[in-house]
Amino acid sequence: MCSSDLDRCEIFWNRSGMSALDKLFESPGKKLIGYLPAGYPTVANAREVISAMVEGGVDAIEVGFPYSDPVMDGPTIQAAADKSLANGTSARDVMETLEHAANLAPSVIMTYWNPIERYGVSDFARDLANAGGSGTITPDLTVEEAQIWLGACKENAINPIFVVAPSSNDERLQKVVNSAGGFVYAASLMGVTGARNQISDAAEALVNRVRKFTKLPVCVGLGVSNATQAESVAKYADGVIVGSAFINALNSASEFKSGVIAVNKLAKELKAGIA
Repeated sequence: MCSSDLDRCEIFWNRSGMSALDKLFESPGKKLIGYLPAGYPTVANAREVISAMVEGGVDAIEVGFPYSDPVMDGPTIQAAADKSLANGTSARDVMETLEHAANLAPSVIMTYWNPIERYGVSDFARDLANAGGSGTITPDLTVEEAQIWLGACKENAINPIFVVAPSSNDERLQKVVNSAGGFVYAASLMGVTGARNQISDAAEALVNRVRKFTKLPVCVGLGVSNATQAESVAKYADGVIVGSAFINALNSASEFKSGVIAVNKLAKELKAGIA
């Protein structure tokens, strides 16, 4: 880990206070964000898949912290997380995967609150920052219950990224964006993650509502599976988040190397769609 030698953390982590993610969104163009659980299909293989994503045009990486009770995740990501846990993926493996990703592109961890609490709130924020991470997406943490976490994020100069949904009223959106950093994660529809044939019309309305309260970038996730959908979302959102589609591409191949090629190909197609 780069905690013992901060200079080894690559250019994507700016110790002056502006995270790599912040710098990414200051640059022109819509952003493609790719998700993969750490440890899937193995710890070493996950790093290879992340490399293929970035080589294919993914601008930022979400490293998933595998968890046994993922309330927001659909069957594809749940199955991947289950396999990762069965492989014995540890918290240290997650942080080391994050460090690998952060040396390639701006990177964050996506995790439920329970793993952070088990790890230790201050320790988690510190180790994430030392690994070069730009922030953490916490889908089940409400702003009202986030004060300790927000303090740890501020102390370690990492972004607290919150999720909003079409059901969020304006008062809720205002509270969320007042505490958020990096970007706002806009769920395209109510429910769980997973590639879908269509993206809900509610996503665009939600993005427009969020923009009434903040200048933070707004990124849309839950359901994007192909270049056409990515292009559609990029017309109104600052970033497009893709997870299940990458896992499906990886799983569709008869062997791992072919799966990595499929992931790289999908990344190129998605990036072309939003360019």
